Amino acid sequence: MKNHLPNILKGAAMGIAEVIPGVSGGTIAFITGIYERLLDAIKSFSPSLIGTFKKEGIKGFWSAIDGTFLVTLLTGMVGGIVVGAFGVSYLLETYPPLIWAFFFGLIIASAIYIGKQIERWTIREILLLIVGAVVAYMITTIAPVEWSRSLPVVFIAGAIAISALILPGISGSFMLLLMGMYYFIVTQTFKEGLLENRDPEAFLIIAVFGLGCLTGLLTVARLLSWTFKSYKFPTLALLTGFMLGSLNKIWPWRTPTEAMNEAGAIVTDTAAILADKEMKILREAKELPWEYSTSTGEPAYLIGAVAMLVIGFVSVFAMEKLGGDQKH
Repeated sequence: MKNHLPNILKGAAMGIAEVIPGVSGGTIAFITGIYERLLDAIKSFSPSLIGTFKKEGIKGFWSAIDGTFLVTLLTGMVGGIVVGAFGVSYLLETYPPLIWAFFFGLIIASAIYIGKQIERWTIREILLLIVGAVVAYMITTIAPVEWSRSLPVVFIAGAIAISALILPGISGSFMLLLMGMYYFIVTQTFKEGLLENRDPEAFLIIAVFGLGCLTGLLTVARLLSWTFKSYKFPTLALLTGFMLGSLNKIWPWRTPTEAMNEAGAIVTDTAAILADKEMKILREAKELPWEYSTSTGEPAYLIGAVAMLVIGFVSVFAMEKLGGDQKH
């Protein structure tokens, strides 16, 4: 068990990250030294496994998929998702500037860390860095839309969200937010329907969502594994850009300016939006700490936020140490 604990903890960190819109589990995987190994393990799921099983049995099959690694990582991820759905969600509602500051520092350090892996910077890498930053920034400015909640749409949402999960800098939960599916999947279905009430319908929805995740995962992992092996530095430059662009979404002091209530009406009164936690926020304005306090009537926690930002920044290098000397 002791030998598997590091991978369980890494999985837990990935799980917690994926519950939070704006933070990517792929970022955690990268800075802890397991990103390419994870991609290779996912990519191993192919028809050729049937031949491997016939020739080498269960042992060969297990080795081919890096089974022990995947099981320990997934165990941690499930625990992290549960913790995130309850604990981190509560903290985000209660002390948002502190939690967002932590992740702001984490993403800055992660971008620096990944950028340092690029041994040579050419015009190509610089252009891809800019493209990645612009694309990620534009994604963070898109107003969420309301998708249908039919099972086929749930499947598609799962495929899109999981594809974002394994891209450092692009958050799967944020993609769910853009699709108008975050509250439905994470809170209503997973947290309330499945974990709290054991609702069979919730189980079906999560099963379909999981099938979509599996489909998207197998597809995107193959593409990323190939790009890492064939175009490593350009890929790293693009991912670094994704991280820098995503900072727009996780600025610690943000005030909601537009939201949708349960009746589907658009609300632009900030006070009304803040008073009703059930509203779906469509747009936010980034503010300075003292402006945030004036706009929301809530404390800005400036000193605490700075401290959390530093802790988030330092934690990247702590996770790098946890990842050992594995090369990316």
